[in-house]
Amino acid sequence: MSAQASSSTQAPSSSKSKGKQADAIEEVVNKNKRHRKDKPWDTDDIDHWKIDPMTQPASDEHKPFLEESSFALLFPKYREPYLRSVWSQITSALEAYGLACELDLVQGRMTVKTTRKTWDPYIVLKGRDLLKLLARGVAAPQALKVLQDDIACDVIKIGGLVRNKERFVKRRQRIVGPNGSTLKAIELLTECYVLVQGNTVSAMGSYKGLKEVRRIIIDCMNNIHPIYRIKELMIRRELAKDPKLANESWDRFLPKFQKRHLKTSEKTARKNAALERKDAARGEANDGVNPNSIPIASDAAPAAGASAPPAKKKKVYTPFPPPQQPSKLDLQLASGEYFLKPREKEAIEKRKQQDRQKEKAEQKKAVREEAFIAPPETAAPTVAEKKKKRKREAEVDA
Repeated sequence: MSAQASSSTQAPSSSKSKGKQADAIEEVVNKNKRHRKDKPWDTDDIDHWKIDPMTQPASDEHKPFLEESSFALLFPKYREPYLRSVWSQITSALEAYGLACELDLVQGRMTVKTTRKTWDPYIVLKGRDLLKLLARGVAAPQALKVLQDDIACDVIKIGGLVRNKERFVKRRQRIVGPNGSTLKAIELLTECYVLVQGNTVSAMGSYKGLKEVRRIIIDCMNNIHPIYRIKELMIRRELAKDPKLANESWDRFLPKFQKRHLKTSEKTARKNAALERKDAARGEANDGVNPNSIPIASDAAPAAGASAPPAKKKKVYTPFPPPQQPSKLDLQLASGEYFLKPREKEAIEKRKQQDRQKEKAEQKKAVREEAFIAPPETAAPTVAEKKKKRKREAEVDA
């Protein structure tokens, strides 16, 4: 009995050790992928990003939805005249998808809802996105494109990202850029439509492009200039054309931008390090001589090789003080500006500021256009000129 008991006690211990070994092997595998199984039906030739079109079923096969779905959205007062002018166009576009819409001018509200003719259950969400874009200032022909299957929209709220009003306006203008050049570059690289309006940025395009647009906008409001992201996107576009780099990491090609703004502690540390280096250099140059010691001037003349110090010019003493400089009030009285009204003063100051801005803009434009000035072209010599040159050379040789 004792032998049987001992053998029975040893069996579970060996099974426990085997279980521990299996657990140790399993721990190597990522815990998120531990319970994943192979999918024999999921082959490489399947395109997971393909969007199959939703066609309208036949009238005898169509069955209406059990419940009506609707979305209501408020719009600002200044959009009312435009919405009234284009609402018939929006109604006819939504009727093609089996949706109904209402425009309530009393409460300032737009509503989209399903009908008995609606066959696509997701189209009501597309209709909600359409109303959202119309309320945010997007033109109706552009906003109607969101009803297509391959186009989505994203309304990015930027109002609460920056507290200072002036800083917010500057960074929002940075998204647009001079003459809208930055915004145009973002649209071309991401293949999305982007509209900056008030406290939001509306974007339309593919899901991949919308992700890039959101990243650029939020980084810009966090004081990262859009030009850095634009450069990165341009490099990525060129790298995507090369099939050899399809399965390689692109980190070595992408630029790594370093922040120039330092904390106060980092600035102090750098300053102290620079002072230490300076003191060390001085100590090496003086070779143990105290740099703070005052040299005693000797009556002997300087050596022949040494250069004499430059002689200081003696100032002529005048008992009279310098003339009194005119004050700001005196200058205003002399020019007549003192007697102007506050509005006239503001107008003059505004005109001066506009002139300065115009002059600076012209200078910047001239600098930018220097790159587009064509170099002087030299025309090829004609037959007559070649003959004259040969004749001249022959005369010189003779």
